Amino acid sequence: MSNVPFGVARLDSILGGGAPPGSVVLLSGESGAGAREFLYTSAAMNVLARDDEELFDLYYGELEDSSEVPPEVHYVSFTSGKAAIERELGYTMADEIAAAAAEGIRFADLSTPYFQLSPIPRDWYHGEPSTIGDLGERERHGDVLSELGEYLSRHATGNLVVIDSVTDLVSSISEEMGWNDIAMVMKGLKKAAHHWGGLILLLVNEDTLTDTERGILMDAVSGTFRFTWETGGSQRARTMVVREFRGVLSRLEEENIIRFETEIHEGGFDVTDVRKIR
Repeated sequence: MSNVPFGVARLDSILGGGAPPGSVVLLSGESGAGAREFLYTSAAMNVLARDDEELFDLYYGELEDSSEVPPEVHYVSFTSGKAAIERELGYTMADEIAAAAAEGIRFADLSTPYFQLSPIPRDWYHGEPSTIGDLGERERHGDVLSELGEYLSRHATGNLVVIDSVTDLVSSISEEMGWNDIAMVMKGLKKAAHHWGGLILLLVNEDTLTDTERGILMDAVSGTFRFTWETGGSQRARTMVVREFRGVLSRLEEENIIRFETEIHEGGFDVTDVRKIR
């Protein structure tokens, strides 16, 4: 069975091509430690692999024989529109990668259902309606979790979907949407993903979670990548650990890999070295 590449060449090579189809992977990290950059790189490289072979070969290299690039890449955001995300891509990687990726990624802006019950002025996230028809469209949105579910049902089959982010959902907990609702959606997502195939990446800032909430999220997904800062002397380094990943963690254990040393450069997120049990 072909795997879905993460878009990080050395990681995909170690994992035998990427993630098993139908995986839901939680990218849990400290602020600035690389989780968001991993998300951007995964989306961008999967687009380049399909749309720009020359750029892909320059920044990624050759795909593993067991890798199969998904036909579509979807970027779901609760708080940002397409233009803002494109700008963020440009901050993370070379302009030519960001531009090519932005052309190929399918963006889903769920800011309207996310903010509609908040005290935030409507024009902050949706702008002014230009016609009466636009105003009518605006009033037909459901709650954000329902909108997310409907979008995934339409577009997730066989594709890469990145969701930015679970942190936004946690910060919007209210009488209308509680923690239990979020946890239930994550559990349902794992079950549905098994039938959809493809790969779903969930971004979360672990500083916003309690230990119990983090444990519930980890239990609800196929695998968890944890991104942290490590300090040694006067320097800080970004590192990544695979906390749990059914069907994948065993490969790392066979090679005694316990931690990945990482960096962010013009090609995006990258693995620079691996630490093994000596």
